[in-house]
Amino acid sequence: WYMASVAELLRRADLAMYQAKGGGKNATALFDPEMDDDASDRLATLSALRKALANDELVLHYQPIIDLNSGRVQAIEALMRWQHPERGLVPPADFIPLAEETGLIVPLGAWVLGEACAQARRWQDDEGRPIPVSVNVSARQLLDPDLEGAVERALTDSALRPESLILEVTETAVMQNSETAIAKLHRISGMGVQVALDDFGEGYSSLAYLRRMPVDILKIARPFVQDLQNAAGDPAIPRAYTNQALQ
Repeated sequence: WYMASVAELLRRADLAMYQAKGGGKNATALFDPEMDDDASDRLATLSALRKALANDELVLHYQPIIDLNSGRVQAIEALMRWQHPERGLVPPADFIPLAEETGLIVPLGAWVLGEACAQARRWQDDEGRPIPVSVNVSARQLLDPDLEGAVERALTDSALRPESLILEVTETAVMQNSETAIAKLHRISGMGVQVALDDFGEGYSSLAYLRRMPVDILKIARPFVQDLQNAAGDPAIPRAYTNQALQ
């Protein structure tokens, strides 16, 4: 018969607590030995991810945003990927949530801003016209006191004009601490940077909050737009969103 020490019991309680937190509000969880394996995997991933930034293992993939009428590239969205030396290309779902949870997303996000702005400037020099680059900003980054500084440094270092940078946030991320986030977005917008609100309609869908945000681009959640080309599609909700955003 095995009796765990007090320290071991507390460690197991912590693992169960984090498991419960991952299940949402008012959730409970009992310790399971598999939690030890999960914790070890998370620790190993976190350690490797910290080294990835220093070892140049992180890369950006770029997704063009096309004007369907002209076929012209209107903007580019930067997407962070991890090229692991042993595991190959690691899916974002395998490391972004962990980086967000631990705060590592802040230095990773600053790196993305710098790289994306530099690449956007090179493309603009080659094309002879502005091509805005869109960078995703997480909830944790919105709470970072140095986010405005990271944006300003990325623009200065790349000599990219502020209007050629789009910061993309989700409605859910903003609403986690709405007062701080909205104030920060206003300061960034005041620099000339564009703000895009993604997945609007999947979370709180507050039109009152929408009017308080400095939103230049509104990306309405897929369920509200996927059927608009069909005869049965109802454009009323997306039309209401866009009308409210323009007021």
